[in-house]
Amino acid sequence: MHGSTFRASLLLGALLAAGPASAGLRSPQVAVKGTVLASFFASQNQTIDVNAAQLDLQTMSADYSTSIPVWSFVDHTATIGFFNAVASLPPLYPVYPGAATEGWFSVASFRASPDRLVVNLFDGIGSLMGSTTFMGADHEAFSIYVSSTAETFYQQDGRNPAGLPRVLVYDGTGPRLGALWFACETGPGPGGDYADVIFLVQLVPSPVPVERSAWGELKRRFR
Repeated sequence: MHGSTFRASLLLGALLAAGPASAGLRSPQVAVKGTVLASFFASQNQTIDVNAAQLDLQTMSADYSTSIPVWSFVDHTATIGFFNAVASLPPLYPVYPGAATEGWFSVASFRASPDRLVVNLFDGIGSLMGSTTFMGADHEAFSIYVSSTAETFYQQDGRNPAGLPRVLVYDGTGPRLGALWFACETGPGPGGDYADVIFLVQLVPSPVPVERSAWGELKRRFR
């Protein structure tokens, strides 16, 4: 796809899906193999049909100064970050580093004058472990990427090899209402169990703290 055409299609996507509240369902839905992802959601007290509840969400937005916590649940060696959704070759802004320890989390927020993304990283007891600022971040149209040991995959299907969906997005339910689950397939594809990297992004305030479970054991059991 030529650069100008690609940018135009991304801009249209940004206008049609500016935030999770405006996202409909994928059509068609992506076939998720096996029961691993469904078992994970059940372990988190989530009522999600992994084959019927995938959101058609390629681009997101957030108000300035809104705090956006990010928790990684599966594969803490993967780097999770944001990028400007309408840029042809956007720089990548790491939000949750692959060097983080299990139980750590990050809080990102967009700031103005000048536009920037501020990321604070915390350990499992809430102690600040570091802060990074990325200049030029676009709060009106951003998407998520995931870098694993294999390669980098994107929330926007069109950026992935052959345009294949590698990151599925689901609305959180119950205690995770208002949050978004991201389930990633890092295998060669197409298809997969979409349980190689799983993380939660809280775009609206929630009074309920995130609880964790022994997911490593659960995933081994259902492989």
